[in-house]
Amino acid sequence: MRIVVDCRYVRTGRHDGISRYTTGVVTALAARHDVTVLVSDLRQLDKLPAVPHLLVSGPTSPREPFVARQVNALRPDVVWSPMQTMGSWGRRYPLVLTLHDLIYYENRTPPREFAAPLRLLWRLYHLAWWPVRLLLDRADAVVTVSGTTRDRIARHRLTRRPVTVVPNAADPAGEVPDRTAPERRDLVYMGSFMPYKNVDCLVRALPLLDGARLHLMSRVDDRERRRLEALAPAGALVVHDGASDEEYREVLLGATAVVTASRAEGFGIPLVEGMALGTPAVVSDIPIFREIGGEAAVFFDPSSPASFAAAVRRLEGEWSDRSRASVERAAAYGWDASAEVLLDLLRSVARDGRRRGA
Repeated sequence: MRIVVDCRYVRTGRHDGISRYTTGVVTALAARHDVTVLVSDLRQLDKLPAVPHLLVSGPTSPREPFVARQVNALRPDVVWSPMQTMGSWGRRYPLVLTLHDLIYYENRTPPREFAAPLRLLWRLYHLAWWPVRLLLDRADAVVTVSGTTRDRIARHRLTRRPVTVVPNAADPAGEVPDRTAPERRDLVYMGSFMPYKNVDCLVRALPLLDGARLHLMSRVDDRERRRLEALAPAGALVVHDGASDEEYREVLLGATAVVTASRAEGFGIPLVEGMALGTPAVVSDIPIFREIGGEAAVFFDPSSPASFAAAVRRLEGEWSDRSRASVERAAAYGWDASAEVLLDLLRSVARDGRRRGA
């Protein structure tokens, strides 16, 4: 069976969520089965396992609707893409697409780094459900990263194809020291500053948590940084503006909690990253975080800074037990387990494809 994986969404710089998901799954998959990867920039190979590759056009190229004509040359038994937007016109192979979440159908503000024409197309694409239905139904099967998103796909009747959960995960945490109490009253936020992330709720709660500091790990533009600093007590915000993996780990290992007030997510990798290191999660009470955090996490109303502050204070009285439970909960998510689920699916889709061919 020849498996081809679309790795054109791997970042050449620092990973984003799709990039990390792609590399995590494909690395574990390649340890189990021969894989060929598609790239649009040879620098992407630096983050991928040493497997055969094919250089094709980029995912934002005008050629994307017909990229299958380039892929056909490999004569794959099955192709998996970690996005739902891979072109499929003219394909001669079974195809599995991935839909991570439905966030931007409810929060249509596009990423700031997109050029103006792409931002416009982004908004237009997310105004209606029919474009994603068209894309998904042109595949043979669909993957998503959580049960919560799978249920939402079914609720909105987005595809007639079977939907399989191949969970997201965090990179292995390595050796984790025994932790019975946090070293500092530090709260850690890793994520963007788009409106639906609701970072204001975390910042506005700081006056209610005397002495606590909120670490903002991700890159933030100067205007947003100044706005958030104006909401917080002096010295209560620690802005890292893009931490390295090593810095992120060090901050988590000394922290009281990993936190987010997000109103919508497809998974929640920062929860797993923190919990794997024994740092409990204090998170908004939404279905996806109930799924990922389970009984280990502490939940709050994302519309209320006071509710967030109360959740942090509650955690402080339960920290040791929550820390142990967090490590156990995070162990449920790993790239090896996700690759096993995906490999079973790809084998099934390839078999069905051969039957249809016969």
